[in-house]
Amino acid sequence: MAEGRVLVTGGAGFIGSHLCESLSKKFEVVALDNFSTGRRPNLRGINASIVRHDATKPFAKKLSKKFGKFDFVFNLASPASPVDYANLSIPTLLTGSLGMKNALDFAKENGARLLQASTSEVYGDPLVHPQKEDYWGNVNPIGPRSCYDEAKRYAEAICMAYARQGQPVVIARIFNTFGPRMRLDDGRVVPNLVGQALRGEPLTVYGDGSQTRSFCHVSDTVRALELLMSSNHSGEVFNVGNPEEHKILEFAEKVKELTGASSQISFLPLPLDDPKRRKPDISKIKGALGWEPKVNLEDGLKETIQWFRRRVKK
Repeated sequence: MAEGRVLVTGGAGFIGSHLCESLSKKFEVVALDNFSTGRRPNLRGINASIVRHDATKPFAKKLSKKFGKFDFVFNLASPASPVDYANLSIPTLLTGSLGMKNALDFAKENGARLLQASTSEVYGDPLVHPQKEDYWGNVNPIGPRSCYDEAKRYAEAICMAYARQGQPVVIARIFNTFGPRMRLDDGRVVPNLVGQALRGEPLTVYGDGSQTRSFCHVSDTVRALELLMSSNHSGEVFNVGNPEEHKILEFAEKVKELTGASSQISFLPLPLDDPKRRKPDISKIKGALGWEPKVNLEDGLKETIQWFRRRVKK
């Protein structure tokens, strides 16, 4: 990536704000967000121009008039948590369809390279383990998670259609990412368990806790996104995640240990379509770009817990 101007849609979100922070050290950064799930305080102290706008509505004229031409577009706009799936199901679908097309059209008009932040959720409840990029997935198209899963699958499809017409596009399938700036109320496993532990509440584990997740620190995820954008790969998909697999019950015990909580474990029924195993095969990105995670789970969790500790009300 050479010097230039970068657009980050969803720039006030968890991953988006960390990406803006890293990019702002090298580029002029514009963060576009409608603040439905992103938060303006996430961008506090970061050298980025903030534009409040809904990505499902065209934004090319608005941005071009104010800033001129852009060189890179990172499309991270989308609600991305179980709470959001329930409360913002239609906006999620529209962001993955209309919002994705708006981002692609903007990139095309600017002659800019685009990175689409996709998700491991396109694999659904996988029947193949670990998950490789050539796996087509096992997704329930009408289930409670389908608004997110199918929006991201559609977004990948339209990205590939544009790529076949010559638009430089690369797709990152992001697995579970954690770190500071996560929303305590977003329903994902890390803020759920850490928040409960810090408040002295029972730790909620769904099913028997044998389901697995692979947790990647946000700094590693951001580094992967920047490497993919600076590469010459186009019309390709890359897994981005940590291949170290953890059972949720063991992860809950680790949260208890690191927070010093005396909370009990509370077992609840497993939600419909909740993936049983989740582990990325990262051999493609490692082979192509030399990327692999550097931050181990315990160090990343300690930092994340410290961040939440300053914000949790007991």
